[in-house]
Amino acid sequence: MMHRGRRAGVRPGLTVLLEDRLELVEGKNIGLITNPTGVDENLASNIFLLCRRPGVCLKAIFAPEHGLWGAEQDGVLVSSVSYEQARIPVYSLYGATRKPTQEMLEGIDALVFDIQDVGARFYTYISTMAMAMEASAENDVGFVVLDRPNPIGGLTLEGNVLDPEFSSFVGYFPIPIRHGMTLCELARLFNDHFQIGARLDVVSMDGWRRDMWFDDTELHWVMPSPNMPALTTAAVYPGTCLFEGTNISEGRGTTRPFELIGAPWIDAHYLAHKLNELSLDGVKFRPIYFIPAFAKYKDRQCGGVQVHVTDRKKFKPVKTALNMLDKIRHTYPDEFQWLGEDRPFFDLLMGTDKVRKHLSRGDPVDDIIRSWEGELSEFSEIRDDYLLYDLPRERDKVA
Repeated sequence: MMHRGRRAGVRPGLTVLLEDRLELVEGKNIGLITNPTGVDENLASNIFLLCRRPGVCLKAIFAPEHGLWGAEQDGVLVSSVSYEQARIPVYSLYGATRKPTQEMLEGIDALVFDIQDVGARFYTYISTMAMAMEASAENDVGFVVLDRPNPIGGLTLEGNVLDPEFSSFVGYFPIPIRHGMTLCELARLFNDHFQIGARLDVVSMDGWRRDMWFDDTELHWVMPSPNMPALTTAAVYPGTCLFEGTNISEGRGTTRPFELIGAPWIDAHYLAHKLNELSLDGVKFRPIYFIPAFAKYKDRQCGGVQVHVTDRKKFKPVKTALNMLDKIRHTYPDEFQWLGEDRPFFDLLMGTDKVRKHLSRGDPVDDIIRSWEGELSEFSEIRDDYLLYDLPRERDKVA
C-alpha cells in the first residue's frame, strides 16, 4: 500500500511521528537522542525535520557512543559540543556521563530517542536508551521512542539471557544476545518488566513485519557506527562480536569488520578447512589474509577466515562464533588468550562467566547451547507481552 504519494515500503517511526502523531512533541521543549541513522525514508535528518516544524522546540541534542556524526571509533570518549547550524547544545552520553544529568534535562519536557539498532544485546545504543529512560523517570521528563527495523529480523532469539551480576554498558538488562525485538518493543519491556517507570510513548513503524530483514524494507542503510558498514556486518555481529573478548582480531581496521576473523599465528587455509568440516547451518568459511589498519594487530598480516552467510534464515551467529572460538582455542592453545584478568571482557559480552569456563574445559559447544534453552524459552514468553508487530503463522524461532 502506498503512503501519501511515496513508494511502497516501511515508514519509520520518525515519519509516523511527523505525519500522524505530532501531538507527542508539539508545543514542547524536546531533547533528541540521535546519530546519523536518524533519517526518514528520503534521508532527511530528524534534526532538520524537527527544527523546521512549527510548534516544536528542539532544545538539546544527546549523542551516544561514536558521537553525533558517528565518526568516533568504539570506546573513544566523546565530548559535549554545539550543533552550530541551529545553535543547539549537543550533550555526549559517552563521555563524562552515560546518562542524562538533571542539568542537561533542565527545561526539557520530553526526550525523543531515534537511533537505528542492530539487534544484538551488546550494541550499546539500547543501553543508552535504557539509561536515558531511567533519567527521564527520575526527572519527570517524558520519553518518546521512534521505532526502526530490527535489521536482522524479529523472529529468531539466540544466546543466553544475561546474568544480572554481569550487567554492564554492553549488556544492561537480562535479555538474550539476539533478542528479536525493535527499539519500541525493548523500551516497553525495559519500562514495565524491568520497572523503569518512565512516562513512555512509543511510535511504531508502518509496514514492518517480524520476518523482514532491513533489505526488505526499502529503507536506506545508514551506518549505525563506523564498524557496522553493511547489513552483512549486522548479520554476523551477534556472534563475531564475542571475539572482542579474545586476542583474535574481529576485523576492526579492515573494510569487513566482524566478517573477517584472524590473528598473525593462524593458518588461514587450515582453519577454514576445519571450520567447514563442522557443516554449520547457513555459513561457509573462506581462507583469507588481512592487515588491519588499526586496532588489534595493526599493520600485521593476519591469517583467518571470512564468514560468508549463505542462508540467513538458517544461520545462527552465536552458535557459529562459539564453534569458531572453540576450534581456534583447540588448534592454537599456546597462542589463544581471553582478554582481561579480573573481569574478562568476554564474560561481559556473553553476560556470564559460564560459557568461557565451559569452553576452557573443552565442553562441547552444543552442550553449552542446550544449557540455556530453558532461560531462552522463558524470555520468549515474557517478550510476547511487549511485541508490537504481527508474527507470521509460524511461531517464533528459538535458536
